[in-house]
Amino acid sequence: MQGKITKGIAGFYYVHTEGNCVYECKAKGVFRLDGKKPLVGDNVELDVLDQEKLLGNIREILPRKSQLIRPEVANVDQALVIFSIVKPRPNFNLLDRFLIMMQQQEIPCIVCFNKSDIDEEEAGRGYLDIYGACGYRTLMVSARQNLGIEQLKELLSGKTTTVAGPSGVGKSSLINCLQSGVVMETGNISEKIQRGKHTTRHSELIAVEKNTYILDTPGFSSLGLFGLEKEELGAYYPEFAFYEQDCRFRGCSHISEPACGVKKAVEAGRISRLRYENYCLLYEELKNKKRDYQHAGR
Repeated sequence: MQGKITKGIAGFYYVHTEGNCVYECKAKGVFRLDGKKPLVGDNVELDVLDQEKLLGNIREILPRKSQLIRPEVANVDQALVIFSIVKPRPNFNLLDRFLIMMQQQEIPCIVCFNKSDIDEEEAGRGYLDIYGACGYRTLMVSARQNLGIEQLKELLSGKTTTVAGPSGVGKSSLINCLQSGVVMETGNISEKIQRGKHTTRHSELIAVEKNTYILDTPGFSSLGLFGLEKEELGAYYPEFAFYEQDCRFRGCSHISEPACGVKKAVEAGRISRLRYENYCLLYEELKNKKRDYQHAGR
């Protein structure tokens, strides 16, 4: 029988199969010998041990088409990052960090702004324009009033999507809207899991409809930049690319050089000043991180 791992805690893996059943499984020891660890999102072959109690063993991990490092999950097609328009207002520096992290892992992103129902200043439209101009798919929703949910479901249909966002933006409410009406038969959670369930922070795949899953991840309030040099940062701001040809100097950092095409585009309003200012902050952070590392090595 084939299925997809939707959750893994303390050596137990929960595998969703056709027919909306979820089997509690252990992985065979051969995986440890091969140095291969089952991940949330893995498509697997399982042997059923007890149909009534929905217990099984994972026999084989099927080939992965992708594997994320943060969060550690397999076979993700895209990412949905959720920020609220108001209460709280978006932390755009944090949003840009997340987009960079996904680009590093070659995962396309959808930028979603929630709480459109209380956007009295209509700021959300401007946010869509900023990130839409950068090439990201964007949309505005209200989980409370169920606005924009059908459009979002269309973007998620047939894909496995990792869903992320800081605390307080309505991520859980939005996920509840997406999975409304989905009822899965679930095996009994073991006593071992019961003891740890209130303290374990884990990622979990949720079946929305056939072949459509969303990966709920813990909320974040900060994100570091890893595996990135300051000279590479500009490549993660796709709106810069067209204007870099107008820079006088090859390898222009777009910070202090004269005759910089990117800075001219910012002044002319063709590149978002908000995005450019975030770029400058992140560039300085990467610059200082490298300097601190060099000093520590002396």
